[in-house]
Amino acid sequence: MEYLDFELPIKELEEQLDKCMVIGQESDVDVTETCKQIERKLQETRKDIYKNLTAWQRVQLSRHPNRPYTMDYIKAICGDTFLELHGDRNVKDDKAMVGGLGKIGDQSYMFIGQQKGFNTKTRQYRNFGMANPEGYRKALRLMKSAEKFDIPVVCLIDTPGAYPGIEAEERGQGEAIARNILEMTRLKVPIIVVIIGEGASGGALGIGVGDVVLMLENTWYSVISPESCSSILWRSWEYKELAADALKLTATDMKKLKLIDEIVREPVGGAHANREKTFDIVKNKITANFEELKKLSPKELVNARMEKYANMGVFNG
Repeated sequence: MEYLDFELPIKELEEQLDKCMVIGQESDVDVTETCKQIERKLQETRKDIYKNLTAWQRVQLSRHPNRPYTMDYIKAICGDTFLELHGDRNVKDDKAMVGGLGKIGDQSYMFIGQQKGFNTKTRQYRNFGMANPEGYRKALRLMKSAEKFDIPVVCLIDTPGAYPGIEAEERGQGEAIARNILEMTRLKVPIIVVIIGEGASGGALGIGVGDVVLMLENTWYSVISPESCSSILWRSWEYKELAADALKLTATDMKKLKLIDEIVREPVGGAHANREKTFDIVKNKITANFEELKKLSPKELVNARMEKYANMGVFNG
């Protein structure tokens, strides 16, 4: 288990608890009461730390190396029913964008999301979760297939942004993202979006238009990362914590601004602390929201979605 800087008090108490239990096992000394005291202290410390997280600490949690990624959610939610689909039928198969058909109970869904790697080799293979234009075109192809067969779409967002390389721009990165946004606004099947990690810039928006947008508690959603914002404004990454506060990128901020529909609470300690519970929570949220959305006709669905996005933001007439 890896720990972030602000989680070190938890690490110390967990180590104390382990030592206490070892002493109890290896000697005749009764350490039951001592272990209980450490456990109580551990629970209190966890609650105190995760109750008062700063915006930057939530950004750190969203990038935690043990945090579950898109394929982890899909495999846990769908089990053996998931069938991955590949390619944009134009250039190639983008490994940073994954998608395919899966079932929750008897209901089929088209799952689409960015996939990061968990070690150096897989991170390079997945391009660190940064999709190329063909990734967004693959996502659109899958959405159109879902629409054809009346299958709801679930988008799982976790990306530091779309790939900014020259070759990506040459193949129309901006156009591919803009096309997805346009087509998603008028897709005639329910779209449920879940931000499970980082939601950065157009890379997130390219699969981020939905009837319902859910955001896990320890994730972020913004036009730019705190580090990039800091480097632009202050010519240094040192002000990333200040930038994170100023950007209003947390789930609470997004809910206040009415840019998302619901904050999904994570287990104490974050999604990585109790992965199975997190998977169940997300699965139940997807099912519950689909049960509401399926009551609407395709025309009502599109009209409500268009109205929702048209009403976002503040402006002077």
